[in-house]
Amino acid sequence: MIQSRFIQSSIGRKVVMAITGIFLMCFLLLHLSVNLFLFYGEEAFNNAVSFMRRNFLVKMLEYVLALGFIIHIFFGIKLHLKNKKSKGKMDYAMIRPLSTFSSRTMVYTGVLIFFFLVLHLINFMIPMKYSHTSDYILVISLFKNPVYTFIYVFSFLVLGFHLNHGFQSSFQSLGLSNKKKLFWIRKFSFFYFLFICSGFSIIAIWFFFKGYI
Repeated sequence: MIQSRFIQSSIGRKVVMAITGIFLMCFLLLHLSVNLFLFYGEEAFNNAVSFMRRNFLVKMLEYVLALGFIIHIFFGIKLHLKNKKSKGKMDYAMIRPLSTFSSRTMVYTGVLIFFFLVLHLINFMIPMKYSHTSDYILVISLFKNPVYTFIYVFSFLVLGFHLNHGFQSSFQSLGLSNKKKLFWIRKFSFFYFLFICSGFSIIAIWFFFKGYI
């Protein structure tokens, strides 16, 4: 009963958002580390993907990830609607020190990320699970498509804005932020989103231009 009331509260929702957000950010680092094997060639990338696919822990994490993403979206929408309803009240607006373009557009960037994720599943995840084509060939062929490469890079730019605020607010929601720590959290947040976004984008752009050499 107490747990239910906590989750239904504004603070509880923010804590859930923070925990699921941190989990998703850790997954992005893992995902990027696998994608970097593309630079080592077809065999290295296919072996890395195959290892991840056969790993029982990773398989379990896929379900946890899917659940975490659904919870993150659900609570994100609930928080947005509640904040919109209670404009001018001391609610989520308490984090005004972090109010930036990233924070003001969280729900919109979140929606765009969701649509990109659906596209990503259709183009990458599902074919890689059920197709007999080499995973490396599948990925490289998609990056040869200028429209898809543009969408891919643009989506990670949007994700960057989402992560920039999400990273900072996660620490604050969990009570791990104060005036002294805020400076370093912002710095770490900036380098994290820069690393993630530039990492995924550089891979896509590199193989796009490689197809024309």
